[in-house]
Amino acid sequence: MQTDAYRVRPGHRVRLDDWDTRDDGGQNRQDAETKTGQLQARMQNLQERLYAEGKRSLLIVLQARDAGGKDGTVKHVMGGFNPLGTSVTPFKVPSAVERAHDFLWRVHALAPAAGHVAIFNRSHYEDVLVPRVHRLLPEEVLDRRLEHIRAFEALLADAQTVQLKFYLHISKEEQRKRLQERLDRPDKHWKFDPKDLEERALWERYTETYEQVLSRTSEEYAPWYVIPADRKWFRNHLITRILVETLEGLDLRYPPAPEGLEHVRIE
Repeated sequence: MQTDAYRVRPGHRVRLDDWDTRDDGGQNRQDAETKTGQLQARMQNLQERLYAEGKRSLLIVLQARDAGGKDGTVKHVMGGFNPLGTSVTPFKVPSAVERAHDFLWRVHALAPAAGHVAIFNRSHYEDVLVPRVHRLLPEEVLDRRLEHIRAFEALLADAQTVQLKFYLHISKEEQRKRLQERLDRPDKHWKFDPKDLEERALWERYTETYEQVLSRTSEEYAPWYVIPADRKWFRNHLITRILVETLEGLDLRYPPAPEGLEHVRIE
């Protein structure tokens, strides 16, 4: 399976209808889940090297529609990372203090330090997506925000932060099933928000806006991947594989031992 097939090429015009939400990469579930477990063991080792090396960091951005699988991805994929050196930030509506600053102020402070992994459950992209869909800000303001995001991500890249951005791509029918499950199962009632139905009614506006964002902000240093997410097991497998391939590509190394260590003996 070639993970590059899911990567948005810089300058490519994205049409989400071109991506099959039920794609399984030619895998069967049992084999894929076995491979995912093996990949996660490898991912843990690579994260340890990243932490020990202490030079580079990893930022993972998760974006999706409501019920798209962001929380499940954090649990089943990112749960494979060692909590030491890992942070998860769910971005909610900005607070009064955050609104008093520029829209990237709250984001930059949460970018990963050298050796660390940071996971954004939603992200700075919400400050373009929601205002555009709900027509809260002029288009020229939102266009400038996209340019600010591109510059921000270039800055992170210059600081040796590796960036991976995942759009979890689900169908409208799959979203309906997941929202209905939240209504039908008492243990999932806490996840249901009536506002999700209001957002669902704006499906086409979200599609158009996501297409614009993915098209304009996928770069070699901060690529977007469109992840087929109707099949949760394949979503988990594909993202884990991309993470492992990316970390392997960094040629991470443990730092050399201090001089003279070979002569030390513990009595």
